Amino acid sequence: LKLAIIGQSLFGQEVYSNLRKQGHKVVGVFTVPDKDGKADPLAVAAEKEGTPVFKFPRWRVKGKPIPEVVDAYKAVGAELNVMPFCSQFIPMNVIDHPKHGSIIYHPSILPLHRGASAINWTLIHGDKKAGFTVFWADDGLDTGPILLQRQCDVEPNDTVDTLYNRFLFPGGIKAMVESVQLIADGKAPRTPQPEEGASYEGIQKKSNAKVNLAQPAEAIHNWIRGHDKVPGAWTVIDGQSVTLYGSSMLGGSVPEGQPLDIEGASQAARVTKNGLVLYGTDGKALLVKNLQFEDGKMIPASKYFSSGESASVELTDDEKTMAEEIRNIWKGILSNVPAIEDTTDFFKSGAASMDVVRLVEEVKQKCAGVQLQNEDVYMATTFQDFIQMFVRKLRGEDQEEELVVDYATKDVNNMTVKMPYQCFINGKFEDSENGKTYDSISPTDGSVICKVSYASVGDVDRAVAAAKEAYENGPWGKMNPRDRGSLLYRLADLMEEHQEELATIESIDSGAVYTLALKTHVGMSIQTFRYFAGWCDKIQGKTIPINQARPNRNLTFTKKEPLGVCAIVIPWNYPLMMLAWKSAACLAAGNTLVLKPAQVTPLTALKFAELSVKAGIPKGVINILPGSGGVVGQRLSEHPDIRKLGFTGSTPIGKQIMKSCAVSNLKKVSLELGGKSPLLIFSDCDMDKAVRMGMSSVFFNKGENCIAAGRLFVEESIHDEFIDRVVEEIKKMKIGDPLDRSTDHGPQNHKAHLDKLLEYCEIGVKEGATLVYGGTRVDRPGFFMEPTVFTDVEDHMFLAKEESFGPVMVVSKFKDGDVDGVLQRANDTEYGLASGVFTRDINKAMYVSERLEAGTVFVNTYNKTDVATPFGGFKQSGFGKDLGEDALMEYLKTKAVTVEY
Repeated sequence: LKLAIIGQSLFGQEVYSNLRKQGHKVVGVFTVPDKDGKADPLAVAAEKEGTPVFKFPRWRVKGKPIPEVVDAYKAVGAELNVMPFCSQFIPMNVIDHPKHGSIIYHPSILPLHRGASAINWTLIHGDKKAGFTVFWADDGLDTGPILLQRQCDVEPNDTVDTLYNRFLFPGGIKAMVESVQLIADGKAPRTPQPEEGASYEGIQKKSNAKVNLAQPAEAIHNWIRGHDKVPGAWTVIDGQSVTLYGSSMLGGSVPEGQPLDIEGASQAARVTKNGLVLYGTDGKALLVKNLQFEDGKMIPASKYFSSGESASVELTDDEKTMAEEIRNIWKGILSNVPAIEDTTDFFKSGAASMDVVRLVEEVKQKCAGVQLQNEDVYMATTFQDFIQMFVRKLRGEDQEEELVVDYATKDVNNMTVKMPYQCFINGKFEDSENGKTYDSISPTDGSVICKVSYASVGDVDRAVAAAKEAYENGPWGKMNPRDRGSLLYRLADLMEEHQEELATIESIDSGAVYTLALKTHVGMSIQTFRYFAGWCDKIQGKTIPINQARPNRNLTFTKKEPLGVCAIVIPWNYPLMMLAWKSAACLAAGNTLVLKPAQVTPLTALKFAELSVKAGIPKGVINILPGSGGVVGQRLSEHPDIRKLGFTGSTPIGKQIMKSCAVSNLKKVSLELGGKSPLLIFSDCDMDKAVRMGMSSVFFNKGENCIAAGRLFVEESIHDEFIDRVVEEIKKMKIGDPLDRSTDHGPQNHKAHLDKLLEYCEIGVKEGATLVYGGTRVDRPGFFMEPTVFTDVEDHMFLAKEESFGPVMVVSKFKDGDVDGVLQRANDTEYGLASGVFTRDINKAMYVSERLEAGTVFVNTYNKTDVATPFGGFKQSGFGKDLGEDALMEYLKTKAVTVEY
């Protein structure tokens, strides 16, 4: 179809771009004039592609259409007007002109909430369903026939932003494109809107947005969140109007705090460490995160009684005298400046890093006892800001709040382990926004270790906002890379100090054998942070010789820069190590992060969060959100402020994540996905080593190992001996409590996985593979499975193609000397994560390693990973690398700079 797009905003841009991708011809874009020299996003996209763009300030004058505007519109020859979020100000002779008329997107389930503030009123009224409508424009206000509708549930703590970003924005774009296609195909319905249930609510003004506190808590919450974007719900506190932002219903007990009388409230509010608690007439409570005063200043609600700390402090006479002495220090350093004014900027006046050291040392010498750091100068560069910062330090007002942790404790492994269990957002542990929790289950006996916060979409949005603030305005983004490295080294040291506790938590939460958890799960995590800490000050660009445009000369160089806020989603098989593999590289590159641990193994990640605070990592840099992939993971992949997502997990989920990342904002993605890694064992191998390492390739970490050998190909002449010796060794393995130092094989991670493994074995037997050993659950409490061996596995079988991710050895024979044949069989898979070969013939080893289609090839060894060696797969095992310098590049972007001189 020939389309005219009439509208504005990023939504309009996305609709425009997606319609063009579908093959429709956009003959004209009608949008708003540039504002402050900046074009609307819709105009930018259209102009870039050569589409005619019209920027009319208005379509009518005194209610009548402007003839030249209407003529310009008609000249483009549109067959359909597509109007994303378009108002009613378009004349009817434009609406009705095209062959197919006009369609409009409206963010409500019409006929509910007609008018411009539909999303707000959806929340204010406490609707349980939200949605949008694509309708045919008529001469009424959002009253035309319905073409298409979609709806979603409203979460208890949804705001305008969360509802829009989660559903109304991405779903609306798809719906507009779908609607145009229905029209093009002649299948678009025109369903008249019912009058029953119709409602219209006007745009709220600030004067009408005062919250009525004499009603139930949920009604107060709905009013506040419905006004959260604009104009802001307000109340009167201590005689002045205060706007309330960031409301959520409070579940569980109310933390202690200081009472605060608010006009019209049924009972006194309470200022707590989490925010301002308001009570409804029903005795239920809600929590408000931020307050904004009449002068525009916004503070965390928890700081109400100390809100002056971010305003200018009044100096005492002694402090004024000290300030003048400091002014003289500045004057001595900035000798080129005639006078040190309050607005004098230390660095803009010519100071360098050596001058920073001098300033700090002279001030400390003059004012003994003040805790001043070089970093403080970079954060307060004008004289006035420096003095304010200095006085607060002198008074002890700037000290970081002590980290408050509510632990779940457990006496186990001859120690008391202390486990945080709440969400970690912006440097604090706190309950999820909706108060939901879930049980973390011990795989050893099926008992509940503790209840863990179940993060919501709102928690994700708050964590991303904290990470964005930390990246853009906090000390992390301004920090010298070497100082950043020092913090990561300190974090590694703290992990080492707590390695026994971390390994114990890992063992009871994931089922890992304690000795393996200590050496690998935790040990390699420590090594990873130390390795990447060393990279922080070695990230370099390069200069590039380019053709000179004489008589000018050019200098071209590249810079490696961090991406911004990154999301990391990790699996349950190596909870701490997978966290380290991704987050260490991410942080070393200078990014901030929001990490979702696996729902079934969150506890070492939350302990890591606690250690990061002790290491001095600034607030907001690291955020940890336990919860479900469907809620937290999906929101992370869709969030517009996240610039990179690193994921380790299954291939189907990886595909879904990649799609969401592309549709949302084309965020960078790295994926480490499923595997069916082949291990080729030739008759000329070292048999003792092949048996030992072959077993390790399958049974290491109970088979819950992404690079586990999913299929062993054993040369025919040694096949039977190999199987006999493997079974003999399996019988010696001790299956039991993972905390017992003599245990070889612990429980599978969780019950659903154990059930899946047992089903996997049942399918293998039904298809005709020979079950040589195991295949059953161990008769004891917990999720234990016998190490299992299948032989006679043919290429077409389920066992030959699908990953078990458990202690199941799948063995196939190959004919003696048939190197190329077994290579073809080994590569006949959509996966390509790892592989291995055992042979004493170096020529054969090199030949095979060159032809195996996998990101890692092990020769006469297996599972030998190192922090400096890049790790990642080919084909449907994903792309991108963990570990090594390659991993660092995953979290950096390259900027080219050309200077003419």
